[in-house]
This record gives sequence, structure tokens and C-alpha cells, in this order.
Amino acid sequence: MAGNLQISQRHVRISKYLSKHLRHQPERLGLELLPGGWIEVDKLLAAASAHGFEISLADLHQVVATNDKQRFAFNESGDLIRANQGHSIDIDLQLTAQTPPDTLYHGTHIKAIAAIFATGLQKMSRHHVHLTTDLNTAFKVGARRGESVILGIDTLAMVADGYSFYLTDNDVWLVDAVPPQYLAQLDCVPRA
Repeated sequence: MAGNLQISQRHVRISKYLSKHLRHQPERLGLELLPGGWIEVDKLLAAASAHGFEISLADLHQVVATNDKQRFAFNESGDLIRANQGHSIDIDLQLTAQTPPDTLYHGTHIKAIAAIFATGLQKMSRHHVHLTTDLNTAFKVGARRGESVILGIDTLAMVADGYSFYLTDNDVWLVDAVPPQYLAQLDCVPRA
């Protein structure tokens, strides 16, 4: 049991390390992301090793396969890896606009509601606002910082008004911003 716990903690550490360097600071490892946010797996592993953070190829595959939010993806041949979204660095993920479901959700905390209804959802330091089709996911995201509030986004109206939406490999919907007129606070608590 302790071995499984250690593996789990190790994989969490690897996931956080990958997030930091594939989403925010690749230059810290001497890496430059390719178009689409990709990096060669061999270069990533060598750079992490040179940085004093050993990652085996097996560990990397395990983290990609089991990450609860599916933050990372390999290309079809498995020689490239990327973070699916959440970048704070300037990167074109090469996603194409898609038609979203009529309603998407965003989870936030109660203290942010007044500001959100004043200015809308903003991407802040990231490239996009992240939205989901799943109420449970939205609830969990909002609960990270306190009491969770779920917002419904009228994507049908947004698309009609010219907004573009993008879908990542891990089913996160992205949009540049959501003005307040497209938002509604939902009075629901998802099932556990």
C-alpha cells in the first residue's frame, strides 16, 4: 500500500513539474515549444534530468494516461508531448473553431461572483477561459478556492454574436472571454 501511495505522490510531482514547464516556463529547462505546444519527449526527459528531476519514459506515460484532468497528450507517434491547455506563455495550440453545445459551465468561488458579473469571465494570465460540459467538473473547479458557484454560459447566443470556441484533446472548451450578458448563476449542486 505504501508503494502505491509513493507512486501516486511521485506522479503528482511529475504532473506539477510538467505543468510548470510545458505551460508556463519551458525556457527554465532550455526548451522551446514547437507549434501546437509540442516538445520532443526525448528532449523533455533529457532537460528534466539535466535539471535534477529524473522522469522515466514509463512514468511519463503513466502520468499522461492517469492524470485526472488529462492535462497532457502525446501525438499519434508518441514522440511528442504537450499540455492540452492552460498556458500562460505565448503559444498557438493550433486548434480549430468548433460549435459548442448550447450551454457550457464554469465553476468559480462565491467571492468572485460580483466581479464576474461586472466584467465577465476573463482569461487572466492564461490564453483562454476554460469551460466544461460537466456540472461536477465545474463544481470541483469552483470548490478549489472556497464555496463553489456554477455559472451557465449561453454559448448559443455567443456563437450567434460571433464568438469562437475551441475544444481541446481532453474535452475542455476554450473561449477568449465571456461577457456578463451570457452568464447565469445556477442554483444546483451536482451529484457526487
